[in-house]
Amino acid sequence: MKITRRQFVQALAAVGAAAALAACGGSSNNSAAGSTAASGAAAAAGGSFNLKLGHNLAEDHAVHIQLTSFAEQVKEKTNGTVNIQIIPNGTLGSESDMISQIQAGALDMAKVSASTLGNFSEKYNAFSVPYVFDDQAHYYTYMDSDSAQAVFESTDDQGFRGLTWLDSGARSFYTKATAIRTPADLKGLKIRVQDMKSQTDMMNYLGGIPVAMSYGDVYTSLQTGIIDGTENNETALTTGKHGEVCKVYSVDQHAMIPDVLIMSEKVWKQISPEDQEIILEAAHNSTEAHKVMWDTAIEEAVKEAQETMGVEFVYDVDKEAFREATQPMIEAYEEQYPGVKTLMDTIEAAREGE
Repeated sequence: MKITRRQFVQALAAVGAAAALAACGGSSNNSAAGSTAASGAAAAAGGSFNLKLGHNLAEDHAVHIQLTSFAEQVKEKTNGTVNIQIIPNGTLGSESDMISQIQAGALDMAKVSASTLGNFSEKYNAFSVPYVFDDQAHYYTYMDSDSAQAVFESTDDQGFRGLTWLDSGARSFYTKATAIRTPADLKGLKIRVQDMKSQTDMMNYLGGIPVAMSYGDVYTSLQTGIIDGTENNETALTTGKHGEVCKVYSVDQHAMIPDVLIMSEKVWKQISPEDQEIILEAAHNSTEAHKVMWDTAIEEAVKEAQETMGVEFVYDVDKEAFREATQPMIEAYEEQYPGVKTLMDTIEAAREGE
């Protein structure tokens, strides 16, 4: 029987996830795939669900703290029927790896970037378009809308659904020693981007050299000179320790890309409607609490980076020059991806308060 490349990758993902979970003390049978299968069997027998949730951030990151609160709420409100074990630090691989594991039945839940999800639903590509949101208020207004909820549900046929979103801040460029005030400052610099077409395209339009890699590889790549800089929110300087290497953070705020909490569609359908409601309520509560926590986390990260790491924050950035350089990309994406055009129109309506 001929095996497709996609089937082969999914099989490898399942094996990799099982090995990773065994190494970190996963389920009682030391298998992620076994955990998901056991969840279904337990549900049929009136037992509990023991779910695994993976993400690639450190345990002191605001997102991990909020996901921990989410898991505690779900356990309490379901009287222990739904238990969620969080596996942080990229233990299960990249975000794409974790999505493949969910599709293969080897993982139940994951926190991933909306840009990663652009590979599975073209609508998500709109979030990776530079300067799609004017400011935090515009960003929050849209992300809390019914339109955003429809985007979360657009991957049901891919084997997973979005439950809620978490603010991941505004992304800006930072390098070892070069201030990025205009796109011209990026010329010749090797800049890490997420392994997504939209991010590679953005960097090409801005004149830099895109180097796609997972978040976990960034620190060492900065140290060894594989890359000259990267782009992320301010917390990456501290929780990711990037500020130990990069000393200039230029606040261009070219993107506000949400994180999305996703869950296996197969597992979701096995959970009772009552517990589904509890999960969704806890997810919404986490989103709201995270908004407050996030602002504090950014303030603390900037202070720590300045005072203990010697990072310089550059605010006199020509944002209009960045907008002009990436406008052709926006037009190309709207033409290439009908879903992006539709979503951009809805985001524009949120800007105008319609």
